[in-house]
Amino acid sequence: MAHITPQLLEILRCPVTGSTLTQDGDALVASGEDDRGSTPRYRLHEGIPIMLGPTPAEDAGKTAGAE
Repeated sequence: MAHITPQLLEILRCPVTGSTLTQDGDALVASGEDDRGSTPRYRLHEGIPIMLGPTPAEDAGKTAGAE
């Protein structure tokens, strides 16, 4: 599991919600919800956050679990 430093987490913000991020395993999770009520998640690839947008599988999994 890649570890994101606390200093980097202080700087990074969710591109969808603008909220802070926390690390949950191999993903970064936004502290705020998007306009659909989902919490965006961004995977880490070799320690690099992929923040171009939440992947459909990650986004759908969180939305399906909420219903």
